[in-house]
Amino acid sequence: MADDGIFIGASADGQKQSLVLKRANRHGLIAGATGTGKTVTLQGIAEDFSRLGVPVFLADVKGDLSGIAMAGSPTSPMHATFAERAKQIGEGDWSYSDNPAIFWDLFGEQGHPIRTTVSEMGPLLLSQLLDLNDVQEGVLTVAFTLADKEGLLLLDLDDLGAMLGEISARADELATTYGNVSKASVGAIQRALLQLRSQGGDHFFGEPALDIHDFMLTDDKGRGQISILAADKLMASPKLYATFLLWMLSELFEALPEVGDPDKPKLVFFFDEAHLLFDNAPPSLLTKVEQVVRLIRSKGVGVYFITQNPIDVPDTVAGQLGNRVQHAIRAFTPKDQKAVKAAADTFRANPGVDVEKAIIELKVGEALVSLLQPDGSPQPVERTLIKPPRSRVGPITPQERATLRSFSPVGGKYDTAVNRESAYEKLAAKAQASTAAAQAQAQVAPTAPGKAAAPSIWDKAITSATRAASSSIGRQVANEVGREIFGGGSRRSSSSGGGLVGSLVRGVLGSLMR
Repeated sequence: MADDGIFIGASADGQKQSLVLKRANRHGLIAGATGTGKTVTLQGIAEDFSRLGVPVFLADVKGDLSGIAMAGSPTSPMHATFAERAKQIGEGDWSYSDNPAIFWDLFGEQGHPIRTTVSEMGPLLLSQLLDLNDVQEGVLTVAFTLADKEGLLLLDLDDLGAMLGEISARADELATTYGNVSKASVGAIQRALLQLRSQGGDHFFGEPALDIHDFMLTDDKGRGQISILAADKLMASPKLYATFLLWMLSELFEALPEVGDPDKPKLVFFFDEAHLLFDNAPPSLLTKVEQVVRLIRSKGVGVYFITQNPIDVPDTVAGQLGNRVQHAIRAFTPKDQKAVKAAADTFRANPGVDVEKAIIELKVGEALVSLLQPDGSPQPVERTLIKPPRSRVGPITPQERATLRSFSPVGGKYDTAVNRESAYEKLAAKAQASTAAAQAQAQVAPTAPGKAAAPSIWDKAITSATRAASSSIGRQVANEVGREIFGGGSRRSSSSGGGLVGSLVRGVLGSLMR
């Protein structure tokens, strides 16, 4: 470790290369083909940041960075090589040592789970991650707005799915206030959420939500805690990986105050396999990454991307990376040859170094290095032997991981999930209550007060017969009246004393006389 920063290595003529702490928040890039020494370079830089009191975050893609928590051993196969390298570059105080580490895992298997809530993610960032169009983003914003207005918490993906169903069912009611909410847009959002679920999104959204300041802890010796994210399984879910990384940077940007260029960074991130953040990413997401990387520097946060090929990082982001370590590129394909030229063009020229030629000749553990100087300008590129790490190279055992996790400073804070009553539960209860009320009304309605009971089959039969009989008598009375009035009565009627009508008339007159 240099007096003015972090010792990276030395050139063949003994010229030392050091990362100036005051410029470490200007971001960086570590690139090179598989097996050229990127991981060892990253490990050595990260452990020196920790010793200087700077918290570090590492995305451990292959599982081998977990060894940073344990001291290296003189019995390791690499000991002789490391000892010789330390002597060769003049690092006389080199010795093995461990580092304080906290293990994290979005799936909660190899470390503490990392969660955030849907509300904390917000509609804008979530829309960008789901690659929604403007109309769909507007519908998602309606869901967030209505949830906030009606006191419905959006904590996990179930809550968001239920809220989308709610605005779809109330589309006509909401149209006058929020505009049209089409079922097609809601369906498109639900499908995008389904894709996120299939990649493990259910593990990321929920409670207890991560306190971002738990990435910025120091131990009792003043060393920065190294947070190690188990990302081997996460790599199979690139959308979830990108979601997490972008959310984390955005959260830090919002939570931290402006500090300009502090004497040393408040936090340093190392993102391995950086191409996963950019491959097939929608333009809106790339714009967001560029914005966060450009602005988070003033918060005292440094971001370092690790990738096999420097052209994996978009130009808009690569232009923000001031500190560069380039290991060998194997130029076997046209794409590799293009990468060689691209990498050569990014370095400040050095008359004594043919960059394009050197990139394909570099040995394992050797790199082209160009770091920012104290005045902020890049130093000329130098061919450099990289220092060996002091911690173990390679993964720790499951037993060692379990032991270290049991002594974690955040132990017990995140390991047990919490499922509070939120939008999903409340909307489900509302729907259940509506269904129960409808069923109760259907059962009570036939005997409700003020309403006639429904006639039985027997009642209907009697009524029908009565109507038939009444109809027959009525027709007979009408015929008799006609005969009496118009003189059309038959002899049979006259001889019988006036017939039925006569009897009826006499009966009525008799009643009136009485």
